[in-house]
Amino acid sequence: MDKEKDFIAVADIARKAGKAILDVYHTDTDAWEVQRKDDHSPLTRADTLSHQIINDGLRDLFPTIPILSEEGKDIPYESRKDMARYWCVDPLDGTKEFISRNGEFTVNIALIAGNEPVFGVIYVPVTGVLYYGAKGQGSFKTTGGSTRRIEAGGGGQPVAVGSKSHKTVEEEAFFASIGVKKVVSIGSSLKFCLIAEGKAQVYYRHGPTMEWDTAAGHAIAVASGARMTQPDGSAFVYNKRSLVNGSFVCYSANLRHRISTLSSGV
Repeated sequence: MDKEKDFIAVADIARKAGKAILDVYHTDTDAWEVQRKDDHSPLTRADTLSHQIINDGLRDLFPTIPILSEEGKDIPYESRKDMARYWCVDPLDGTKEFISRNGEFTVNIALIAGNEPVFGVIYVPVTGVLYYGAKGQGSFKTTGGSTRRIEAGGGGQPVAVGSKSHKTVEEEAFFASIGVKKVVSIGSSLKFCLIAEGKAQVYYRHGPTMEWDTAAGHAIAVASGARMTQPDGSAFVYNKRSLVNGSFVCYSANLRHRISTLSSGV
């Protein structure tokens, strides 16, 4: 999984899934088949269609690599703990944004090797923008058929990015402690994309997410030059016994000193 044609093939799967999502998005809401999962989060027909397309596409191209997906997560830890590589997929990240029709939802596909994401694709169906990144090879953004390299960074006053749906007092306090004056709220994994292209410099999340929520964005942000750690500075790892993530901070290298100074007191 280190050839340009493989990256393109996975990106094409994400685009195909995105098209299926849009086909549902542009219909009457009665056709969305909105349900509630065990954790009370919403599930729509678009989630299900996207999952099937991605699952079939990855299995056809990479039959030996297992798939862990939000809509197909029933792989017990004893079976997955020894997996050398696997796909970590969120077929529709930002279902709440989908339902509210704000356009800020994505298709996320990541490749995990060991316990870290080494390749990630994020596709934005409404805009047709695609982000991808691979360990040691950089990160890229494709818009309207044109692809350019993107890099984390940016000078001056740091801009933070945060969730529209999960703001917390702890996050506000963290941003204030490192001198953040401006916080941009945006849905789904687009927060990682803003870090990766230098439009924001820090994303702190207090509280739980799932591994498929972060894997693709993690890969793209780190490949662009950003860092992704737990708040105390330790590694943020995957394929844990529990797929629930703890708190994390994703930030550009120019904030390393501020973050590390703060982390030392955590």
